Amino acid sequence: MKKRISTCFAAAAAIACVLTACGSKGGADIDMKKLSADLQGTITSGSLAEVSSDILASTYFLDMEKIDDSVAALNSGASACEVAIVKCKDSDYVKEAEQLFHTRVDNQSALFADYNAPEVAKLDDALIASSGDYVVLCVTDDPDSAQSILKEAGF
Repeated sequence: MKKRISTCFAAAAAIACVLTACGSKGGADIDMKKLSADLQGTITSGSLAEVSSDILASTYFLDMEKIDDSVAALNSGASACEVAIVKCKDSDYVKEAEQLFHTRVDNQSALFADYNAPEVAKLDDALIASSGDYVVLCVTDDPDSAQSILKEAGF
């Protein structure tokens, strides 16, 4: 009888652990400023300038009413490198934000193909990732390092 009760408690504890782990994916708050700075550290071709939420909205066509927080840094235009991170107010907007980031990469690829073709390779390697309510776009000179940073941050 004791063995059966111990087994039931162990099974209940295991189920609780599994359910808690599944529910916590992406649930942790991400320090977006730190993540942006870390990702910008992978960019060697020029420097990025942080932009306002108005510029973020007009650049990526994001509905800022559906964004809880954001940070973005863009290049002057000589390089395709950029970093954008948004925290969506709810998970329903995450897929749309990802799609808008993909559209941005496609548009930039077409633009750079006409006047600065070497930058297209960076856009081909653009990283777009999501975790919980967060979505990240990173166009960088070093996508492998950026991917490691994203993985460490939970993406």
